[in-house]
Amino acid sequence: MTDKELSLKLKKVHEGDIKAFEDIYSDMKTPVMTVIMRVVQNRETAEDLFQEIFIKLYRSPPINVSKPRAYIFKTAVNLAIDSLRAKEKTISLDECEGFMYADAPDSGVRLDIERALGKLDETKRRIVTLHINAGLKFREIAEITGIPLGTAIWKYNEAIKKLRELLS
Repeated sequence: MTDKELSLKLKKVHEGDIKAFEDIYSDMKTPVMTVIMRVVQNRETAEDLFQEIFIKLYRSPPINVSKPRAYIFKTAVNLAIDSLRAKEKTISLDECEGFMYADAPDSGVRLDIERALGKLDETKRRIVTLHINAGLKFREIAEITGIPLGTAIWKYNEAIKKLRELLS
């Protein structure tokens, strides 16, 4: 769903159209959940935050936002980071075992990818997730993460290089 289509759907949700909300949910559920999981690395916490985001979208959809996809992912990342700060605990990747990676064909590959991603620093992991799973452009990722565009691209390329090494 493009930003333009998403904006139209959000306006319909604001007007009370449940079908429009269902369309948004269907389109955004996997990438939003993936982004949250990559930050919190805990299924239960991710599910709680996921529900919180979609409840907020339903109750007060962002109708005056030029890039609603970026807005939704920024909200997801911020909630996830706030959750981590509140808990101040390290979570192992073993807790992520049941999480489904959107494009991986089998659970062994998913687990390998999750472990490899776990070896990246938090910023690089977030950039890779926002680009691949959320489909955001580097300019949007730079805005969400608060880093310069060139740095976002460089960190993404470094992360992909490291992932290739770890997965080969």
